[in-house]
Amino acid sequence: MLTELDRPQAPVATSDPRPHAVVVGSGFGGLAAAIRLGARGYRVTVLEKLDAPGGRAYAFEQDGFRFDAGPSIVTATWIFEELWRLCGRRMADDVTLVPLDPFYRVRFADGDVFDCSADDTRMREQIRRLDPADEAGWERFIRESEPMYRIGFEEMGHIPFDSLWDMVKIAPGLVRLRGERSVYAHVARYVRNEKLRFVLSFHPLFVGGNPFNVTSVYALISHLERIGGVHYTMGGTGALVAGLADLVRGQGNTVRLNAEVAEITVDGGRATGVRLASGETLAADVVVSNADVAWTYRHLLAAEARRKWSDGRLDRMQYSNGLFVWYFGTDRRYDDVHHHTISVGPRYRGLIDDIFKHKKLADDFSLYLYRPSAGDPSMAPEGCDSFYALVPVPNLDADVDWAEQAEPFRRRVEAALSATLLPGLENHVVTSRVATPIDFRDRLLSYKGAGFSLAPVLWQSAWFRPHNRSEDVERLYFVGAGTHPGAGLPGVVSSAKVLDTVVPDAAALV
Repeated sequence: MLTELDRPQAPVATSDPRPHAVVVGSGFGGLAAAIRLGARGYRVTVLEKLDAPGGRAYAFEQDGFRFDAGPSIVTATWIFEELWRLCGRRMADDVTLVPLDPFYRVRFADGDVFDCSADDTRMREQIRRLDPADEAGWERFIRESEPMYRIGFEEMGHIPFDSLWDMVKIAPGLVRLRGERSVYAHVARYVRNEKLRFVLSFHPLFVGGNPFNVTSVYALISHLERIGGVHYTMGGTGALVAGLADLVRGQGNTVRLNAEVAEITVDGGRATGVRLASGETLAADVVVSNADVAWTYRHLLAAEARRKWSDGRLDRMQYSNGLFVWYFGTDRRYDDVHHHTISVGPRYRGLIDDIFKHKKLADDFSLYLYRPSAGDPSMAPEGCDSFYALVPVPNLDADVDWAEQAEPFRRRVEAALSATLLPGLENHVVTSRVATPIDFRDRLLSYKGAGFSLAPVLWQSAWFRPHNRSEDVERLYFVGAGTHPGAGLPGVVSSAKVLDTVVPDAAALV
């Protein structure tokens, strides 16, 4: 027998004459999409499964400490400023971004460090220390990264790739840049020192890519950081999420929390709205999914509504790595630790192969340590520090029992940090929480617990990636990590700009 909570509820009546757009998920891509649709005349409802906006960029407080759950590196700040301008506001009035110098510190297993920055003098000094012969190669690499940025970011980033012709038009540029090469192979053409090769090639790991097989076009990140800098958001990345959510509300639109979508309704091959887990239905003129693309196709759309993106095809796709994240606060400060630190284990390629190819949890690991309290006292109580340690691990294709392995693995991370960056750490942790690929699957609804959705390999990029305009269902659109242009900031925000090209103007639907 159906209970009252199970019974489908009638759509909420409204006198607002604007065409209605429903956005599933309030990650950066979903919020940016809502703002752009609102600016184009739509009435927008954003539906979020969790109790706060953000998706992977969810923020939370625990025992007086504040934590960003996911993204922490902000670059290409102009793409955010554009969203504020669309609302007739100034980003600087709502959000404070602080440029970081260095961008991040890389610490190698032997204790050697390399500070990544846009300061050419300091970069050259460090390169000469590693291998003087690599200085000229580094300069050539930097020059090469500019055309990669121009083609990969400026030209490709906002193209919808609705048709194969879109891919054909940019193919000569990819061929000219040798896009079939991996990032690592591209870097290895210019420099020979293995530490410097790591410094110049690890960036794809920020978007779930294997540096040894993702396209060399991702070397554009080096140029993007040089011209756009790396920034920290005061109050944490969660403050940037909150600012975007306020923009949506300021347009007279809605962000609903604790509102999980169970189904995207389809009639005659066209998306007509959504049904919530509560049974409530919302009619819509267009639906935008910021949920994981594979999850959307497999779980939010009926099988009969799909032709191209069947379960079988989705299973054959290659997915990004998983993530183990340990959030912790300490009752002391570690003032010699930067905002962003990459702690490199004893292996590079071997570890990457274990994660992406062999799908095994290795004995060694590398990690990214985020310390927002380095320059932001609001993130931790006085005299304390707030951290997270993010470790790339295999996704759920691996035979890892995270219910059993999470705590032993956390202790290994703690021991490694105590022996290197955070001496005596085990005696100073006062609050702690972990997230594993299981959490990414069950809480964030990411297929296979992949931290960044589909892997950004060449044959899953641009036209080969699930399109921003659904190929199976009319009036259904995608933003976020699993569609074009891909994961990370600014990729997911750029995916919302693609909608300006493929979603009809609200006036055309009146």
